[in-house]
Amino acid sequence: MNDALSRADVLQKVREHLSTELEIPIDQISESTRMREDLDADSLDLYELVMELEDTYGISVSEEEAADIETVAQAVDFVAGRLGAAA
Repeated sequence: MNDALSRADVLQKVREHLSTELEIPIDQISESTRMREDLDADSLDLYELVMELEDTYGISVSEEEAADIETVAQAVDFVAGRLGAAA
C-alpha cells in the first residue's frame, strides 16, 4: 500500500464509489453523510462498499465492524485507521 496515502485520499475514494454505485452527484456526499438515511443505501449497497474497500486497500472488515459504519466519515476513519493513513 502507498505510504503517502492520506485520509483525504480515502475520503475521495469512498465518495467516488458511493457516487457511482448509488448514482448520486459526488458533491452531495460529505463526511457527515449518513449511508442509509441520506443516501438511501440498502444492505447490498453497503456490502458492496465494504467489498470495494477491502479490495482497494487490502484490509479485512468483519460483519460486526461493517454494521457499525453509518456515515461516510466512519468508513473513512475505519480504513484510515487500518492503514495508518496521515490526516
